[in-house]
Amino acid sequence: MSAKSIEMKIDVSELKSEEEKLVEKLTDFLKEKTGGEVSADGKVLLLKGEGEALSKKYIRVTLKKFLHKHDLTEYFRVIGNEVDMLTIKGRKLAEEE
Repeated sequence: MSAKSIEMKIDVSELKSEEEKLVEKLTDFLKEKTGGEVSADGKVLLLKGEGEALSKKYIRVTLKKFLHKHDLTEYFRVIGNEVDMLTIKGRKLAEEE
């Protein structure tokens, strides 16, 4: 039984507005962790490959690890709102008085 090819999109538009280099770092991080092919297309990263390392759950955890590694968990979260898409979304922070 051969592993089926998987394609996952990751919306990084809010992360990109924070810092351009973060998207490059995320691309490298995903390539390293999943062994898949990662390409940036504007505000969306396209992840292609095969196997368990490309399950939605694994990619979601990997994205969370990336945010944690760069101390961004306070500002961003990972949302899976569509079948083959994950979104890195900014958190709504309470206004500081």
